[in-house]
Amino acid sequence: MDNFKNDLDIKLVALDMDGTLLNNNGQISEANRLAIKAAMDKGIYVVLSTGRSLMTSREHADALELTSYLVTVNGSEIWDEKRELVERNLVKAELIEWMWQLTKQHKTKFWAISTERNWHDEMPDDIKNIEWLKFGFNIDDDATRELILKELEAKGEFELSNSTMKNIEVNPFGINKAKGLSIVCGRLGIEMKQVMAVGDSRNDLMMIKEAGLGIAMGNAQDVVKEAADWVTATNEEDGVAQAIRKWVL
Repeated sequence: MDNFKNDLDIKLVALDMDGTLLNNNGQISEANRLAIKAAMDKGIYVVLSTGRSLMTSREHADALELTSYLVTVNGSEIWDEKRELVERNLVKAELIEWMWQLTKQHKTKFWAISTERNWHDEMPDDIKNIEWLKFGFNIDDDATRELILKELEAKGEFELSNSTMKNIEVNPFGINKAKGLSIVCGRLGIEMKQVMAVGDSRNDLMMIKEAGLGIAMGNAQDVVKEAADWVTATNEEDGVAQAIRKWVL
């Protein structure tokens, strides 16, 4: 595995946030911070590629002094280095309403991300007048989760993933982190084979498969580890720093 990657020419490092860049306290370790700085000093683009919205990822991007693009809400939004919007992909409001009804029917917790704010276990009165980016289900019961997943799949309108084993993340069909990164690469004049992507969950799967080098965290879901080229340490053990130092520096 290590040998066939010797001819890699990594120009961009794409990092998931929760369970990857961030430790379990939601913080960036000093080792990760230093490795990212060393990569940027070498002229490597470092891009946060996250299920989070700009509102909840911007602070970390600024703390790292990132000067590149951000892929947020699993690719539903792409932001340039000035934090100006490049692209936005919306979920139809009537589909958001339908999913909200599904949570009431099955008595599950949920969250939703609009262009203006994040909603948790509550929804506004004027759902139809709001621009929606993502819907998420938090479901402890495995059988209920499978049932809802089947209903979502049957609609044929969604890109379905997760960020933990207990949730389902819903984006517009065809929208994922890999699609977002390919747009970023196009704008930067580089290819996906020059990307190293690091993640831990199903919403990282496509970017790990399509990047030149796909890295799974030590704490990643099995399906992600199976798809990856290499498995690094966990998010509690500076796995991101280890991957950057091994493959980029």
